[in-house]
Amino acid sequence: MKRRSPIRKGLTLTLTTLAVIAGPCLRVYAAEHITLRNGFELDCSHREVAGDRIRLYLLTAAASQSAQDTNYIEVAASAVILVEQIPDAPAATVAPTTLPLVLLEPARTGPSTLTPATSLLSSAEMDEMLAHAGALHNIDADLLASVVKAESNGNVRAVSRAGAEGLMQLMPATASQLGVRNSFAPEENIGGGTAYLDTLLMRYHNDIKLAAAAYNAGPAAVDRYHGIPPYAETRAYVARVIREFNRRKRAAQAAHTSLLATAK
Repeated sequence: MKRRSPIRKGLTLTLTTLAVIAGPCLRVYAAEHITLRNGFELDCSHREVAGDRIRLYLLTAAASQSAQDTNYIEVAASAVILVEQIPDAPAATVAPTTLPLVLLEPARTGPSTLTPATSLLSSAEMDEMLAHAGALHNIDADLLASVVKAESNGNVRAVSRAGAEGLMQLMPATASQLGVRNSFAPEENIGGGTAYLDTLLMRYHNDIKLAAAAYNAGPAAVDRYHGIPPYAETRAYVARVIREFNRRKRAAQAAHTSLLATAK
């Protein structure tokens, strides 16, 4: 019987965006891991200090400086209890973990708007594929959507510098072990990535942060550091996944509340 866990369907880790401050700021540049008094942890590319307030600029994959400079949170200086410099990830690539072969359902052959001229699916197609994969593995479709956004931003033909491919950025060796024949076939890629994420969620007892870290850096790195590895890329990746997951949950809650209000 497929296991059921409330953490698969209901966990929300909240990151609150506060108001913009005005006035001159002192900038402190360095990739740092920040621990707040409320227990929340995040990574920032740099800080701006203005009196008793601190603006923390989150680490992202944004290409332009202007895009990076709009992604921040602001907190009271007293809320920061620990600042740690983040070491760069080692140059060596972590060897892929051997996975049990997972037989995927044959891809459905229904109509698709995807053509050679585009690398994006329609929202309806993406939602349908994620819902289908999530139902098969009892994983919240919003979590899958958050991983897809962090991995490829929805680009079906995305290829990373390390050679990871498709929507959920499967390495060729991992894709092969998962039974994925074509990583650029959206449903196959999502099916394989979801199966892999399922093994990580089981391995880390449904801890989303650790599963996301292992998806990015490999379970060997998570096990070696007994938690999220101190790599800037991995910590930023986990923050992106959780932030998008929370955004989706808040949007769904707002839509539900609005629907109830309209029905009265």
